[in-house]
Amino acid sequence: MVTLAVGLPAAPASAAVTPECPARLACDFVPAAYASNNPADANAYGNYDPADRPSKQLPIKYIVLHDTEGSYDGTLAWFQDPAAYTSAHYVIRSADGHVTQMVRTSDVAWHAGNSLINAQSIGIEQEGYAAEGTAWFTDALYENTAALVRYLAARYRIPLDREHILGHDDVANQKRFEESHTDPGPYWDWDRFMRLLHAPAAEPGRALVTIAPGFATNQPALTSCTASGCQDLPRRPSSTVLLRTEPRDDAPLLTDPVLGGGTTDIADWSDKAAAGRTYAVAERRGGWTAIWFGGQKGWLPTKVLRPAAGVTVRPRSGTIPVFPANLPEPGEWPAGAPAGNPATPPAPTALYAIPAGQRYQLADRDRAKIYYARFDGAGVPYNHTVIAGAETYYRISFHHRFMYVRARDVTLDP
Repeated sequence: MVTLAVGLPAAPASAAVTPECPARLACDFVPAAYASNNPADANAYGNYDPADRPSKQLPIKYIVLHDTEGSYDGTLAWFQDPAAYTSAHYVIRSADGHVTQMVRTSDVAWHAGNSLINAQSIGIEQEGYAAEGTAWFTDALYENTAALVRYLAARYRIPLDREHILGHDDVANQKRFEESHTDPGPYWDWDRFMRLLHAPAAEPGRALVTIAPGFATNQPALTSCTASGCQDLPRRPSSTVLLRTEPRDDAPLLTDPVLGGGTTDIADWSDKAAAGRTYAVAERRGGWTAIWFGGQKGWLPTKVLRPAAGVTVRPRSGTIPVFPANLPEPGEWPAGAPAGNPATPPAPTALYAIPAGQRYQLADRDRAKIYYARFDGAGVPYNHTVIAGAETYYRISFHHRFMYVRARDVTLDP
């Protein structure tokens, strides 16, 4: 089954565009590049896709927070280079919280490494470095980011919860999963940020728990690793908790069945859960609770959790596949649509599995779909088209990232 909805592409933004911001923030607009890098290749262009959002086919459902891993000025320059192949809707300066818009919210910025999350989200880059978060995430940055997010959430009716207000580290890279990003990182204070959003308190329950370690007192031993070795980071407040294989402080850290890990490196997300994320309870023992995390049990002290209500998914029968994105099947693409590179449509590819008996939080649901876009001037058939498949997918809180399961494979339990 194929559903086609052709939107009218917006003209590339100019410096004359009025910033989409709360008036008190005094934002400016510096346009990201929209230009071809190779006239012979419809795929060789940067740095965003014109669109006509929100629409029935492409609602704006999420806001994704990043850190720049570079300077504010350098980030603006990078997004103005069409060879960067990346962009975000907004960039926020550390020192004073100044907000610069670079892509209109109606257009699709290339920021999260996941085509449908990009197509249905707004990306916000915050100046800073994940390993030095407390030095860069200033009061002004927190407050102005929150003001911007409140404005955007109200405008597009986005729920103020951690299923819709995401970090880049919550999103799986659908093409190169091993390169999924880890920003804004363990030193971003999610509790503080959600309070600044005036986010509603979650309802209590017993089947689900939310990670809530308390930022100020939670100071895990973390490291920052490069090819030349690992460096111990100072003990500082963190939103991250470490998961262990057994209910004791000296048990080995959890490893990921696809990528390995099990270390204290801040870029290793195999054994780390972030504040505000919600998981299904697997077992309780003494002062410890096990959550279902990436197909296995991850143990953490009960004191860093709070009860949460919601819906869980469990396999309908046997072991079921888990996907990084909710893509249509190749046969559901119209002939001639996948021009350029890749020359054939991507297929849904499972990376993980959920055995019978495990449960995961239901975060959202959506059709299999993708926003198909190539450079405006390339004359590509079906350009700026939403291609939807027959499958319905559920987005679930699977491990450090949200992943997808097919609705037909699972049963929902309130």
